[in-house]
Amino acid sequence: RVEGSEEDGEAPVPVTALTTLFSYGLLFAFGHFRDFFRRILDAGKSSNLKGYAPICLGYEDFYTRRLYLRIQDCFGRPIASAPDAWFDVVERHSNDGNKTLQRTTKTSKCLNLGSYNYLGFAAADEYCTPRVIESLKKYSASTCSARVDGGNTKLHTELEELVARFVGKPAAILFGMGYVTNSAIIPILIGKGGLIVSDSLNHISIVNGARGSGATVRVFQHNNPAHLEDVLREQIAGGQPRTHRPWKKIIVIVEGIYSMEGELCNLPEIMAVCKKYKAYTYLDEAHSIGAVGKTGRGVCELLGVDPADVDIMMGTFTKSFGSCGGYIAASKEIIHHLKHACPAHIYATSMSPPAVQQVISAIKVVLGEDGSNRGISGRI
Repeated sequence: RVEGSEEDGEAPVPVTALTTLFSYGLLFAFGHFRDFFRRILDAGKSSNLKGYAPICLGYEDFYTRRLYLRIQDCFGRPIASAPDAWFDVVERHSNDGNKTLQRTTKTSKCLNLGSYNYLGFAAADEYCTPRVIESLKKYSASTCSARVDGGNTKLHTELEELVARFVGKPAAILFGMGYVTNSAIIPILIGKGGLIVSDSLNHISIVNGARGSGATVRVFQHNNPAHLEDVLREQIAGGQPRTHRPWKKIIVIVEGIYSMEGELCNLPEIMAVCKKYKAYTYLDEAHSIGAVGKTGRGVCELLGVDPADVDIMMGTFTKSFGSCGGYIAASKEIIHHLKHACPAHIYATSMSPPAVQQVISAIKVVLGEDGSNRGISGRI
């Protein structure tokens, strides 16, 4: 019997792929067909935007008009409750073919399948919520300032120390957004004359950070240590483009859990390759920190990798901890450099104090420091 056959109760993958592509192709063809006749009907009409370049170009504009607008009522629905396992979704209606949507006073109870709320901390929690409310009363909703000016409270310092202890690194630094943590940090760590070797399925924040760094970027096959070694060997042998000088720095960037695939990183094998070729390692644990490992400390704990061997450990607070923002944990020297050189730390508004308190409380529950055994027993 062939695994994945109809005898197993599953439709063959090629059939699913073909029917999906056929449906998409049908919509694509009808959309272009309607656009063709629209251009004929509007040929004699003058445009007030003559001479202006269109804001949306080509396929982006076509996709929005002919595909997304037809189904947008299925997505981005406003919610009227906490983002728990079940939540209330506001019902909407349209009078113009989904170009605009109007909210109604009706709500529907729905199963939440579109949330990062892995451990349930984004809803009311017996330990976290009272402390967050207390911090809101004490510190207000925002610092309205960057960390280096008036945006640094003792909560921010406490969370940095707690994160460093939690992930097993000497120091840490906070940022107000997970996406910015990658896109703003990578250009500070490496620049022209450096080499970034990135997993082919890394998140767009990593991709944009690598592109903005000015370093040379090479991609290795997803989760393939053997191909990573081939890329490193080839690049080290060839050196920098044109000059063939040795690379100033080499950083290999991977994710702990790849968000769209749900696959764990082959971290032990990748670390062995990086050590062999003296490459720095950058580990994005946005989707793994707090969620995997015996005590929630991420893929290093799960796969038996010493955090001291990972040079840069990145993570976010938006998934397991029910808050916002991100962090970088590394050596004291690296964190000191980031605090003095990273624009996202120097110029951006610091994390909201209640959001910081939420993360502190959530981590303490995971560690069992809340006075209960919820985190240790996994009954969060």
